[in-house]
Parts: sequence; structure tokens; C-alpha cells
Amino acid sequence: MAEKSGKTPRGGSPGAGLRAGASMPYSAPAGSASSGLGSSGTTSNRIVVSLDDNRLIPLVLGEHDAHMALIEQVLGVKAVAHGNMISVSGPDTAIAVAKQVLEALYARALRGEEFSAGDVEGLIRHTRSAPVNEGMAQIRTRKKIVTARTAMQSSYIRALERSDLVFGLGPAGTGKTYLAVAFAAQCLEKNLVDRIILSRPAVEAGERLGFLPGDMKEKVDPYLRPLYDALYDVLPAEKVEKAITDGTIEIAPLAFMRGRTLANAAVILDEAQNTTPMQMKMFLTRLGEGSKMIVTGDPTQIDLPTGQKSGLDEAVGLLGLVKGIESIRFQAQDVVRRDLVARIVKAYEAAATAAAADKQQRTPAAGRG
Repeated sequence: MAEKSGKTPRGGSPGAGLRAGASMPYSAPAGSASSGLGSSGTTSNRIVVSLDDNRLIPLVLGEHDAHMALIEQVLGVKAVAHGNMISVSGPDTAIAVAKQVLEALYARALRGEEFSAGDVEGLIRHTRSAPVNEGMAQIRTRKKIVTARTAMQSSYIRALERSDLVFGLGPAGTGKTYLAVAFAAQCLEKNLVDRIILSRPAVEAGERLGFLPGDMKEKVDPYLRPLYDALYDVLPAEKVEKAITDGTIEIAPLAFMRGRTLANAAVILDEAQNTTPMQMKMFLTRLGEGSKMIVTGDPTQIDLPTGQKSGLDEAVGLLGLVKGIESIRFQAQDVVRRDLVARIVKAYEAAATAAAADKQQRTPAAGRG
């Protein structure tokens, strides 16, 4: 991890090391108030978070203090660094979250982990919604450590660890496919499975793409691009290419899965909302000994012909109480791609809810007529 030596954090010069994560009441400079009213109208107080290792403080604060600025912006607090001490002022609940976030970032820096602004924002989101004693789940490969950015992502990762069949449901941008691929890569590197099998229905999103030239891999590749992107992000490129060549990573068109038993493999079916009930049953019954199966999809984005029932909806309903199977449902608030995507998803969800309510109101009236 790159170390920015010699950089003086915003607000002062490096000071002596204190106990990591310690917090204490802040003694305000003469003429300033140590408490008052925040912008929300709630009582504003200050705490000071002290970090032991001055060398890690630039990593915690981010380049040009970008991480600290993000904490200020999202939580509505004011943060100032004084050497190895960071004073945070604002509403009690906000400064408590800020303290936990700063301590968690420092702990990750101590472990040599790298983190981006997106990781910081995810940590804030996770800290706000998850119990204090419940840490953020992680997936580790030799190339990358993937840390959950929401409480639901942590629940998803833990479900993948304990169950052999997991359904990941929810809107775009929630990380359900990326985390599935990262988990499969982790299993492969730990020798928990012998191979990774990727599959996806070849259904166009309302478009007719026509004849696709090439061999089977070349025909299916366009549909599996998101899975490839995730693989290259968590594994070295040369390893991915070698694994694809020798069959350790296999591209298996859904239509060609019939009759197979998928043993000792991490099997991922993406865009599963576009399977028919018959296809879904066929796929799920391929699960063999020593395998993990992950099925991801967005039930609100079904591209099947009008009137065709989704196999994903049916499977989740039928298998909800079966031992060894878990379903994790992501919501709009779990979107981590960017805030604008979250707002788009919320707008569509609101429209769908309103349409359903309107339909429900009209049905009794039609019946009385």
C-alpha cells in the first residue's frame, strides 16, 4: 500500500501517539463553544479520536483529506485533525458513527488493507444500519480484499459462507453478482472447490441481436461480460485467462446444463429472473457434492415474453423454507454503484407500488359493476 510520508493532515502537525481509537471530551479553544446546536437542531457535542501510528493517519484521512471530507458531508459533522487526534463535532448520533468509522478505517490501515472513497461511504452506511458488535463481512483473494459496504451485503456474504444454495435478489448496483463472483474466486483459491462455472440465460433485454458468429464461448461471452469483469477485478488477469483455457473457469450456457452433475464447483447463475420455471428446476437439480450454487437476479427486470412466468420467482417461493437454502433481498438503499442509481431505483419502485395500489383499488369496483 502506498504510504504518503511527510504529509501533514489538515489542522495541525504530527503529534505523539496515543491509544488507538481512544476518544475523550474535547477542550474547546478559548472563545469557542464546545457544544451548541447542529444544523439539524439537535444538541451538538465534540469527541476526539486518537490514533497511535502517525504514519497511517494520511491513509485514514485520504488524499487531500478526501475521506474525512466525505465523513463530514454524509454525516453532517465537522472534523478537524490535530496531529494524531481527530476532533469531530456534531449531533451525538452522527459523531458516534463518525468515531466508529474512523476507528474501523484505522484498523483496516493497520492490517495493510487499501480502501477507496466508495469503501468509506459503504462503511458509513454499514455502521449506521448494522449492530455495533456485528463487523463487516469480507471476501479475500490474493489480489483483493472485498469488504461489505452495507449490512445486507454482510448478510449476503455470511449466507454464502454457511449455505450451499443462496438466492441473491435485488436491483442493479447492489453488488449481488460481484460478490457472488468474488466469493467463488475465494473458494477456488482456498481449494474449497475445483472450478467455477458461470451461466446466464441468453435473453436479450427487449432487443433482437440476431445471429452471433463464432464458437460457443464467443456466442455466450457478450451475455457474461459482467461476470468476466468481476473475475478480472478479484483475480490476476493471467490466472483468469489460464483458468478459462484449462477449464477451471467454465462458461456453461444454461441450455447445455441438462444431464450434468456439477460437483466440487462454485456455480453462478446470473440474471436468473429470465429463466423459465422448467429451466430453473433443471439448473437447481444440477447441484452435486461439494458444490456451492449462487443464483442472482432482479425480479423487477424480467425480459421473458409477456405472460411467461419467471423461474426465479417460483423457485424463491417454493424453496423459502428448505434447509440449506437462503434468500437475501437487497433494496434500493443497498445500491452501492452511486447515489444517482439508488434514486433511479427508488423512483421505479415508487411507481410500481403506486400502480399496484391503483390496480387493487380498481379491481373491487370492476367486480361490483
